[in-house]
Amino acid sequence: MSYDLWYWPGIQGRGEFVRLVLEGAGISYRDRAREDGAEALMADLAARQGIKPFAPPYLVDGDFTIAQVAHILAYVTDQNGLGTGSLHTDLNLIQLQLTVTDIVAEVHDVHHPVGADKYYHQQKEEALRAAASFRDFRIPKYLGYFENALSVNGGPFVLGAKWSHVDTSLFQLMEGLAYAFPKRMAALETGYPRLRAAREAVAQIEGVASYLASDRRIPFNEEGIFRQYPELDA
Repeated sequence: MSYDLWYWPGIQGRGEFVRLVLEGAGISYRDRAREDGAEALMADLAARQGIKPFAPPYLVDGDFTIAQVAHILAYVTDQNGLGTGSLHTDLNLIQLQLTVTDIVAEVHDVHHPVGADKYYHQQKEEALRAAASFRDFRIPKYLGYFENALSVNGGPFVLGAKWSHVDTSLFQLMEGLAYAFPKRMAALETGYPRLRAAREAVAQIEGVASYLASDRRIPFNEEGIFRQYPELDA
């Protein structure tokens, strides 16, 4: 049985954190909006009733629908035997995943600090100030936190030799930060060897490697969360 993943077709965005786990674990899914278009996504979301997703991404498994990246990944992990068998450990992984969600939100707010209803050029002055704070204080704080998590079991993954949804999300985070803030990340990267090792190890997971080499991996662009505006990386 194949999942239906609904997310905007032209960007990696939050949907990419879900795609990487599905691809890495070889789980069958349909990227519905990439197949049927953004209009189909909007129509599907609008037609849903009751407790429904607020926004993409959301995953459909038969008559069950679940949204929010960390929630989706916890469900996929449970349903496909990707967990550890320990409730406490799996909850710790979800805690780390929710912290990834936090920094991803902050990345978005760097280029949209005033509001998502306005274009970047309408809030550029505020974005310059937000970017300086994010580069100088927030990136190191988050990277230090994740570096410590990777030290607990010896790496290269958070659990040690076994990868989890947290590792693929850390890979995506590091890839995205390197795209959006290439100068800052080049200066910081040597200070976080475990994150670098985890990033390299995830890229070598068979399913992930195949995905990265395929046309299913949408390139980063200035419509997604991670955007490369050189003035924000000054």
